[in-house]
Amino acid sequence: MTLSTTQTRFLRGEAHKLKPVVMVGANGLTDNVLEEIDRSLDTHELIKVKIRAGEREEKQAMVETICSRTKSEKVQLVGHNLTLYRRSQKPKILLPRK
Repeated sequence: MTLSTTQTRFLRGEAHKLKPVVMVGANGLTDNVLEEIDRSLDTHELIKVKIRAGEREEKQAMVETICSRTKSEKVQLVGHNLTLYRRSQKPKILLPRK
Protein backbone atom coordinates (compact mmCIF):
# COMPACT_ATOMS: atom_id res chain seq x y z
CA MET A 1 0.00 0.00 0.00
CA THR A 2 1.42 3.34 -1.03
CA LEU A 3 0.26 6.41 0.85
CA SER A 4 -0.80 9.53 -1.00
CA THR A 5 0.43 12.98 0.02
CA THR A 6 -2.91 13.73 1.67
CA GLN A 7 -2.82 10.49 3.66
CA THR A 8 0.79 11.06 4.71
CA ARG A 9 -0.04 14.58 5.90
CA PHE A 10 -3.04 13.25 7.84
CA LEU A 11 -0.95 10.52 9.51
CA ARG A 12 1.80 13.00 10.45
CA GLY A 13 -0.84 15.04 12.25
CA GLU A 14 -2.17 11.96 14.04
CA ALA A 15 1.37 10.90 15.03
CA HIS A 16 2.29 14.29 16.47
CA LYS A 17 0.97 13.40 19.93
CA LEU A 18 2.48 9.88 19.99
CA LYS A 19 5.51 8.82 22.02
CA PRO A 20 7.97 6.21 20.71
CA VAL A 21 6.83 2.68 21.64
CA VAL A 22 9.95 0.85 20.45
CA MET A 23 13.58 1.90 20.74
CA VAL A 24 16.45 0.61 18.61
CA GLY A 25 19.46 0.92 20.89
CA ALA A 26 23.12 -0.02 21.04
CA ASN A 27 22.48 -3.62 19.93
CA GLY A 28 21.05 -2.38 16.65
CA LEU A 29 18.19 -3.90 14.74
CA THR A 30 17.70 -7.39 16.16
CA ASP A 31 14.99 -9.95 15.40
CA ASN A 32 13.41 -9.21 18.80
CA VAL A 33 13.17 -5.51 18.00
CA LEU A 34 11.58 -6.27 14.62
CA GLU A 35 9.06 -8.60 16.29
CA GLU A 36 8.16 -5.88 18.79
CA ILE A 37 7.67 -3.34 15.99
CA ASP A 38 5.48 -5.87 14.16
CA ARG A 39 3.35 -6.49 17.27
CA SER A 40 3.01 -2.76 17.94
CA LEU A 41 1.87 -2.14 14.36
CA ASP A 42 -0.74 -4.89 14.71
CA THR A 43 -2.05 -3.25 17.86
CA HIS A 44 -1.82 0.46 17.01
CA GLU A 45 -1.43 0.80 13.20
CA LEU A 46 0.51 4.05 13.65
CA ILE A 47 3.62 4.04 15.84
CA LYS A 48 6.84 5.90 16.47
CA VAL A 49 10.21 4.14 16.75
CA LYS A 50 13.28 5.82 18.22
CA ILE A 51 16.42 4.89 16.28
CA ARG A 52 19.85 5.49 17.75
CA ALA A 53 22.30 5.19 14.88
CA GLY A 54 25.69 6.80 14.52
CA GLU A 55 25.59 7.88 10.90
CA ARG A 56 22.88 9.00 8.52
CA GLU A 57 23.50 6.14 6.08
CA GLU A 58 23.25 3.59 8.89
CA LYS A 59 19.96 5.09 10.05
CA GLN A 60 18.56 5.09 6.51
CA ALA A 61 19.52 1.42 6.08
CA MET A 62 17.71 0.58 9.34
CA VAL A 63 14.59 2.44 8.19
CA GLU A 64 14.53 0.55 4.89
CA THR A 65 15.02 -2.78 6.68
CA ILE A 66 12.26 -2.05 9.19
CA CYS A 67 9.80 -1.04 6.45
CA SER A 68 10.51 -4.06 4.27
CA ARG A 69 10.55 -6.65 7.07
CA THR A 70 7.37 -5.35 8.76
CA LYS A 71 5.59 -4.48 5.47
CA SER A 72 4.87 -0.98 6.77
CA GLU A 73 4.98 2.49 5.26
CA LYS A 74 7.34 5.21 6.44
CA VAL A 75 5.28 8.27 7.30
CA GLN A 76 8.18 10.45 8.36
CA LEU A 77 11.64 10.48 9.89
CA VAL A 78 12.46 13.46 12.09
CA GLY A 79 15.76 13.31 13.94
CA HIS A 80 15.86 9.92 15.63
CA ASN A 81 12.08 9.37 15.50
CA LEU A 82 10.60 7.20 12.74
CA THR A 83 6.83 7.13 12.25
CA LEU A 84 5.40 3.95 10.69
CA TYR A 85 1.93 2.98 9.47
CA ARG A 86 0.49 -0.39 8.56
CA ARG A 87 -3.23 -1.00 8.15
CA SER A 88 -4.49 -3.76 10.44
CA GLN A 89 -7.23 -6.32 9.83
CA LYS A 90 -9.69 -4.09 11.73
CA PRO A 91 -8.61 -0.53 10.83
CA LYS A 92 -8.50 1.92 13.74
CA ILE A 93 -7.60 4.97 11.67
CA LEU A 94 -9.84 6.11 8.85
CA LEU A 95 -7.56 7.52 6.17
CA PRO A 96 -8.73 10.25 3.82
CA ARG A 97 -9.22 9.24 0.21
CA LYS A 98 -6.33 9.66 -2.16
